[in-house]
Amino acid sequence: MQFIVKAYDGPDMLEKRMAVRPRHLEGMKKLGCQIIVAGGLLDEEGKMKGSALVMEFPDRAALDAYLEHEPYVVEGVWEKVEIEQMNVVLVNGEKKQ
Repeated sequence: MQFIVKAYDGPDMLEKRMAVRPRHLEGMKKLGCQIIVAGGLLDEEGKMKGSALVMEFPDRAALDAYLEHEPYVVEGVWEKVEIEQMNVVLVNGEKKQ
């Protein structure tokens, strides 16, 4: 199952986000191909305001288990997280198998 995760930082979290970022990226690296795409959400001025991830997990419970240990969640960087199931059809212009 694929999911789109939109996570919004709390107010004035940029400095904390950058301090926690190495642990966030290390955790994502361990997920490997479970991450279809990931990147930062930017405000109108181009400043980081959150994250968007398209991820693949066996089910929602597995995604929730990952998020329980996600450094941005644990450290309180992400204030609001929205999750929806998604059907990924194309990746880099190629049909997803």
